[in-house]
Amino acid sequence: MNSLIKSEQLIQLISAHFKELIREPGVLFWGIAFPILMSLGLGIAFTQKTDVVRNVAVISLKDIGIGIEKIPPPLRDFFDQQCKKINSDEGPGYFEYTITDQKLGNSTFHFWITDWDEAMVRLKRGNLSIIIDELDGRIRFHFDPMNPDAQLTYLQLPALLQGNTVHPDAGTALVEPLTVSGTRYIDFLIPGLIAMGIMMSCLWGISYGIIEKRTKKLLRRMVATPMRKSHFLVAKIAVRMVMNFVESALLFLFAWLVFDISIQGSIPALILIFIAGNFAFAGISIFTSSRTANTEIGNGLINAVVLPMMVLSGIFFSYHNFPDWTIPFIQKLPLTMLADATRSVFIEGAGLTEVAVPISILTAIGLVFFASGLKIFKWH
Repeated sequence: MNSLIKSEQLIQLISAHFKELIREPGVLFWGIAFPILMSLGLGIAFTQKTDVVRNVAVISLKDIGIGIEKIPPPLRDFFDQQCKKINSDEGPGYFEYTITDQKLGNSTFHFWITDWDEAMVRLKRGNLSIIIDELDGRIRFHFDPMNPDAQLTYLQLPALLQGNTVHPDAGTALVEPLTVSGTRYIDFLIPGLIAMGIMMSCLWGISYGIIEKRTKKLLRRMVATPMRKSHFLVAKIAVRMVMNFVESALLFLFAWLVFDISIQGSIPALILIFIAGNFAFAGISIFTSSRTANTEIGNGLINAVVLPMMVLSGIFFSYHNFPDWTIPFIQKLPLTMLADATRSVFIEGAGLTEVAVPISILTAIGLVFFASGLKIFKWH
């Protein structure tokens, strides 16, 4: 009687499949080396900081200029006594003060001297969490009470500003909860999710679909027909763009109904940045899928594009949490440009002029990658 499980046959099959897997160096790199490299990069970004940096805006009067001599007296006295000016006189100055704590870690406060409009822009972009000014000689704090980081900053600031190292004096400090549209975390998150959805949909919908068709020999059959090669790729891009529009519209509709999200800027500007973002990532998708016929390698290539930008580009939190030397590089990533431009329209009231540069850059990225991918595209 034959055994239900033939051990020698099973061992041979396992050995054959294992050898087939390890003969692909790309599979080993993307499955083993790439996650290690990602963990190394994120570990350096988030664990090498010795201080917790908290950004605070100090309101100065716009009509008489920005400078330490224009800050209201109690705050100016604090800066004169305890803070150090660490940047040049060009642009809004900022001052820093560090509270040392060997057990819990140091907290470094960056006080940005600016006007109200600039402070609100920084707040909406996630670059700071709290705004302080004065009213009738009393320090006043403006922040979103639903923001945990703002609450933690507020618990430390009154004691710091009033020279009390134990407890803040609630009697001399005022709290003004911010109810301005665009200052909530959900206002920051939704435009980022729309941008990330465009990237994910294009990379997985276009790239993986093409790689899968190449693996199944379907591209070879299609190219044997009178079909124009460019038409095939343009058709995939067009379908994906329509799907992205539907998905983004449904996400916005949900956010509008549940969280009262609104678009404060120009609708035509938002449509153009949406099209440019789709075109940029569609071009990147064509280039990514232009050669490989192995779905494992294709997964690795797609993840190599998707994961770094999803983490670095400020979708779920401000990318200013990363070390300062990384910010110029992060801001040049396609997803960062798309997310920042989308947020500027949603919560900052931006128009066509403000988003003209990212629209142009994203369109150029799409053109370059699409043309390059089409030139080296492997149809069989």
